[in-house]
Amino acid sequence: MVSFTPETIGFDKKGGTMPAMKRLKTDYVGVYYVRAHAVGTGKPEKIFYIAYRRNGKLIEEKAGRQFQDAMTPARAARIRAERIEGKSLSNKARREKKKRELETEKQRWTISKIWDAYEETNPSLRGMRTDRNRFGKHLKPIFGDKELKDLSPLDLDRLRVNLSKTKALQTVKHVLALLRRLSNFAVNDRLCQGIGFKIKLPKVSNEKTEDLNSDQVRSLLKAIKEDPHPQAGDMLKLALFTGMRRSEIFRLEWKDLDFDRGFIFIRHPKSDENKKIPMNAEVTAVLENIDRIGSPLVFPGRKGVWVDIKKVVNGIRERAGLPKDFRIFHGLRHVFASMLVSSGQVDLYTLQKLLTHKSPEMVQRYSHLRDETLKRAAALAGELVNQAAGKKDEEQTNVVELKK
Repeated sequence: MVSFTPETIGFDKKGGTMPAMKRLKTDYVGVYYVRAHAVGTGKPEKIFYIAYRRNGKLIEEKAGRQFQDAMTPARAARIRAERIEGKSLSNKARREKKKRELETEKQRWTISKIWDAYEETNPSLRGMRTDRNRFGKHLKPIFGDKELKDLSPLDLDRLRVNLSKTKALQTVKHVLALLRRLSNFAVNDRLCQGIGFKIKLPKVSNEKTEDLNSDQVRSLLKAIKEDPHPQAGDMLKLALFTGMRRSEIFRLEWKDLDFDRGFIFIRHPKSDENKKIPMNAEVTAVLENIDRIGSPLVFPGRKGVWVDIKKVVNGIRERAGLPKDFRIFHGLRHVFASMLVSSGQVDLYTLQKLLTHKSPEMVQRYSHLRDETLKRAAALAGELVNQAAGKKDEEQTNVVELKK
């Protein structure tokens, strides 16, 4: 009787070897079986084994169970033939290969693994929640198991085309920019090799300047006054009177308000530099009428800092009769800027400082409003000159007539 190793036959519940079991022959050379009980049912079944030589060494290993693996003598014989011909690995070799693969996988920096490290390193980074959604929806399903070095320009072209079918071009740009940030992060932290080519971001025309006329502004202020929400209306007024971003309003703290000197300090604006903007009379009135309820935030949410108040402010927008595509916080920031430039009393440099933009390019979208103001001023100058000239001619005519 051939003695089986514990690995071949199995272990009992205490971890010891099972008693040797009688081998029963089949019609196939090198194929035999032992009788056992089926897993889960307890019914009798056959466990098939194969025996063959590899490099002069006798190998005996399990081929499979009769019911659980649908194993038959013929199938076991085919497995034995593949082992002899070297077309398949032995059980031991397969286990060793699997172990090596697992070790290699641990060392692979897949894009999903890079994202986990990126998120762990930058948990409070601005826009992390949005980036998390972008990665989970658009990058992980396609590239999550790949390494950065394995990506090709064709892979990104396909991503760009597929996203463009259902998403705005701005969304496509953000997704590709996120992938580029992950590649830069991996290279800078020396985790792995990055993408081997330059990621081209689509050009997005962001020149849409949302604006409201005087009637729409009056309707908005009326809807704000009638809205019962304790904070939404004041938030919108602050956006209209200061041009502050939604995120800046959400994070505004009482310590950021200097009522004595009339300034609002913005500690974390988009430019990553601390800035301050003037507090006009309307803003002062809004802020002084807000009740302080023990929170350091001017507008505390139910769970701390506000993340989204879209449902409430969109309701105000609807009752004010504003267009559905008017992005209310972002739009009011544009209204603030447009009114100032159109007045002809505020230059683009001053506007840049009020909007806390880092570069003057960001306010160039309002240059056409300044141009229109300059045109009106030039036209007015022409009218004034003509009027003055006409008046002078009239005076000369009157003098001539009097002399006659």
